[in-house]
Amino acid sequence: MKETYQSIVDIRRKVFAEVARIAYYDIDISELEDSSYRIVPGEVAKYREDIFRERAVADERLRLAMGMDAREISVYKKLTDGFDKVDIDTNAYEKPLINVIKFACEACPTKAHVVTDNCRKCMAHPCTNVCPVNAVSVGRSRAHIDKEKCINCGRCKEACPYSAIVMYERPCAAVCGVDCISSDEYGRAEINHDNCVACGRCIASCPFGAIADKTQIYQLIKAIKSGKRIYAAVAPSFVGQFGANSSPAQIVEGIRQLGFEDVVEVSLGADVTTMNEAKEYIHRVPNDIPFMGTSCCFSWALMVKNKFPELSGQISDSGSPMRYTAEYIHEKDPEGIICFIGPCTSKKLEALDTKVKSHVDFVITFEELMGMFVAKGIELSEIVIENDVKDASALGRGYPIAGGVAEAVKQVALELEPDREINIVGANTLQECVKMVKIAKAGKYNGYLLEGMACPGGCIAGVGTMASVTRVKKDVQKFMKESDIYSPLENEKIEK
Repeated sequence: MKETYQSIVDIRRKVFAEVARIAYYDIDISELEDSSYRIVPGEVAKYREDIFRERAVADERLRLAMGMDAREISVYKKLTDGFDKVDIDTNAYEKPLINVIKFACEACPTKAHVVTDNCRKCMAHPCTNVCPVNAVSVGRSRAHIDKEKCINCGRCKEACPYSAIVMYERPCAAVCGVDCISSDEYGRAEINHDNCVACGRCIASCPFGAIADKTQIYQLIKAIKSGKRIYAAVAPSFVGQFGANSSPAQIVEGIRQLGFEDVVEVSLGADVTTMNEAKEYIHRVPNDIPFMGTSCCFSWALMVKNKFPELSGQISDSGSPMRYTAEYIHEKDPEGIICFIGPCTSKKLEALDTKVKSHVDFVITFEELMGMFVAKGIELSEIVIENDVKDASALGRGYPIAGGVAEAVKQVALELEPDREINIVGANTLQECVKMVKIAKAGKYNGYLLEGMACPGGCIAGVGTMASVTRVKKDVQKFMKESDIYSPLENEKIEK
C-alpha cells in the first residue's frame, strides 16, 4: 500500500494529523464536524462518485482515529456522539480494533473464475476437459463458466494455453490468513472479530480504503499535556521510516520534542526475549515439546491459539520485546506511562492482553506518529543532534526482518550450548504460517525452532509503516552494524 495506494495513504495521514492538531492545541471538539472539509476540500470528488461520500468516509476515519466506533449507516448519530467516553488521558481502546467502513466498501465480488477476451475458442477445449463439475462450456464466441456449478478449483485456468481464464478475489479476503472476512446482506465486507488476529493486512490491501483501525493519538496527547511522564518504547523498524534524510538520532530527538520524557529502543526488550527463548528452547525441545514457536508476533501466536489450540503450548512462554521493554522502563520509573511505537496493529491488541496491559498504556504506529510530527510542525531532518542511539545488540535490532528473531535465538542458544544442533524454519504472512504449522503438526519439523510473522518480509512491512520494505531492510541492517554489541549476552542492561 505504501508505494501504490498513495491516495489512500494521504487521506490516512491527513486524518491522523487532524486528530493530533485538535489534541495538541485544545481545539473544541465541535471543530471535528468541519475536519472532513479540510481533509477533502473543494466541490469536485477526486476518488468517488461525489464529494459528499468522500467526506462521509473521512468522517468515519476521524471517529476511528479518535477511538470511537464506526457508525451504522441506518442509524443517525452525530460525528461526535460517544466522544465523552474517549475524552480521557488513558487507554480508550475497545474492541473491535479493526473496522469496515460501510460507507466506503464497494461490495467487491467474491472469489470467481472468468473467461476473458483472450479466449480463442480452440478446438482442443482443454478447459472443458479438465473441469470436474462440467461448469465450463464453449459458446459461439468464447468459453463460459457457470458460476452456480463452479467450485473454483482453478483447473481450467491452469489448462488454458492462452491464459484466457483469470481468477479474481476480494482483496481483503484474499489477504486474510485466518479467513475471517465474509459478506453482509448487501455484499459488503464483514469481519468475524472472534477469529480476527488484528494483523491489519486487510487494511493495507483494500483499494477503496474501506477498512481502518482505531487509534490512541488523541488520548496519548492528552496524557502528555496533563504532565504525566510518558516514555516512548520504539520498535527497531523505526529506522528508515521517516525519510532518507532523517537519522535514528534525529527521530528519537523528534519524539522527545513531542513531549515524551524519554525514548528507549524496543531492541533492548528483544535482547531479553532472545535470552529467554534461547534458554527455553534448550530446556524444552525435544524433551517436553517436539518443536517451539517464537512469541514476538502477537497475530502469529494468536492464530496458533485459535486454529491449532492443541499446539498453543508449543509457542514460547517468553514475553514479547514490547512487554520486556516496558518492564525495563518501569524498573527505572514505576510511575512512568509507556507508549509503544511500532509498525503494526497487532500490538494494539496485544496491549489489551492481561500479561501486558499493566505495563503498556498506549500503542501507536509509525504512521500515527507522523501525524503527531505534522501537527507539531516538527521536521526531523532539520534537527541538529550528534548523539547516537545505543540501547541494544545487533541481534536485537534485527528482529523486524523476517528470519531475524529465529536467527537471534539460534545464535544465543549456540553460545550457551555450542554442541547443540539447531534447525530453524520461518514463515511470513499468516497463510504461510498456517502451512508451516500443519507441516510441524505432521512431525516434519521436530526439533525445530519455528518463526512466525504475519506480514510479508516481517515487521518492516507492517500496516503502520511508511517506507518501502526494501529500503527499510537495508536501513535496519545498517543500524545493526552500528551497534557496539552483537549478542544479548554482552548487554549488561538486560541482566535481571
